[in-house]
Amino acid sequence: MTDHLRIALAQLNPTVGALKANLELAEKALSDAEAAGADILMLSELFLTGYFPEDLLFKRKFVTDAIDAAHQLAAKTAGKDLSLLLPTPWLDGDTLYNAVLLVEDGAIKDKRYKHKLPNDDVFYEKRYFASGPLPGPLNIRGVRIGVPICEDIWAPDVCECLAETGAEILLCPNGSPYHRAKQDVRLNVAMARVVETGLPLLYLNQFGGQDELVFDGASFGLNADHTMAFEGRSFEEELVISDWHRTKKGWHCEAGQVRPLVSVDEAPWRACVIGLRDYIRKNGFTSVVLGLSGGIDSAVTAAIAADALGPENVHCIMLPYRYTSEESIRDAKDCAERLGVRYDVVPIGEPVEGANEALAPLFAGLKPGLTEENIQSRMRGLILMAVSNKLGSMLITTGNKSEMAVGYATIYGDMNGGFNPVKDMYKTQLYQLARWRNAHMPGDCLGPEGEVIPVSIIEKAPSAELREDQTDQDSLPPYEVLDAILHGLVEDEASVEDIVLRGYDRETVKKVERLLYLAEYKRRQAPPGVKLTQKAFGLGRKYPITSGYRDEGRAEGKA
Repeated sequence: MTDHLRIALAQLNPTVGALKANLELAEKALSDAEAAGADILMLSELFLTGYFPEDLLFKRKFVTDAIDAAHQLAAKTAGKDLSLLLPTPWLDGDTLYNAVLLVEDGAIKDKRYKHKLPNDDVFYEKRYFASGPLPGPLNIRGVRIGVPICEDIWAPDVCECLAETGAEILLCPNGSPYHRAKQDVRLNVAMARVVETGLPLLYLNQFGGQDELVFDGASFGLNADHTMAFEGRSFEEELVISDWHRTKKGWHCEAGQVRPLVSVDEAPWRACVIGLRDYIRKNGFTSVVLGLSGGIDSAVTAAIAADALGPENVHCIMLPYRYTSEESIRDAKDCAERLGVRYDVVPIGEPVEGANEALAPLFAGLKPGLTEENIQSRMRGLILMAVSNKLGSMLITTGNKSEMAVGYATIYGDMNGGFNPVKDMYKTQLYQLARWRNAHMPGDCLGPEGEVIPVSIIEKAPSAELREDQTDQDSLPPYEVLDAILHGLVEDEASVEDIVLRGYDRETVKKVERLLYLAEYKRRQAPPGVKLTQKAFGLGRKYPITSGYRDEGRAEGKA
């Protein structure tokens, strides 16, 4: 039995399905932990497969390959004076579990299975895994270590069982994605388990982007007296080391660094940067192309891209037509120059007129309108996709959550692209983040410092510029009103009556609700994008395309 433990938490960036690459990451963490004199190294949830592998878990060969990788990593511990807690899928007979293996001296000595399986929001583990029994602690160097796995700490029973069966410390591996206020939510949940059990708890979270999700790291430890033992970096990789000492009152952290978390203002920017960077790199691309219109959406997207990939890997193209203002042309060029990205101008007049001319016999006698506006947008989409195909850069799209909510976007036009870093960002938040980025240089970002988004872009009235003197407010409520109503309908799942009682015009609320439902088919065909809220379109919000339901506006509970 020991009275001292040095515990290393590997806050790393695995890639789903990349068993060999993830194994190499784990081997390096093992080497780094050994060099740091760690007694225990813990990896994050399902580390070797990446979190979350979804229906790859139905492919038995993938599961057996992951288990083989676990055995390979276990062999690397031979001769090392270090215990490894390795989260991985594990087969017990024909039953698949979300497991943690205790590995020592080249062998798998013990294992524990996840008891509580999430089945909402973005993870549906009950689709793949069986629930394990309530666990008891593992014996590591004579210390009884409880290992609740992620969701196991979100209710009292698992940790209570561990405490009742003699656990002295709780080590919790996680795959917990970022959304606003998530860090506070995690801390409150962990603190509740500490209060209930009287045990210290170490919380390890992974880092990095995986499709629409961003894992923000921010691992932490809590002492049994409810004080913060340590806190790792947010939105960065790190091997988090802490030293623990047995006292008369139990285990207490005697050395652990507390690092300030990224601010609530910076966090969404960093999430978008990491989400885009990892999506591009993990899918084999190195650069992006986007349309730069002179508006706020594309300007913010271009700045995020420059921060994520470096300005040399961002290609912006202005695609003017007769309705494009000189101000927009000037602003787009100014923004590109401030960011230091490649900038080209490709006028779309001739191809648009060619399309109109080809369609003229079919449209004879009909007034020009939305169809002709959409041809402009679709021509831009066609040209940008051509550049993407020819030059090998991924096309990223720039539509914000407000526009995607109400269908204020052209399918097969400005919705074209492989990824959208601002997909879950309301229009009003875009303006806030543009001002914030102009005044701050975010950590781990590759773009230039200073005012990268011209103030003229931030201050001018937003417009799609598809007809003369057009502004967004010709067909939409002011964005402050629209976003508040959408927040009620989408984030809060509030009724029309509830939102009216908040002070909004009933007719406007009903119009927004109608547009929200009608645009579902467009959103299903939109590219993936970074999830910033609990109710992101795509992940986190699952509505039918075909639906006859409409809220008639009566107060809830009344006939």
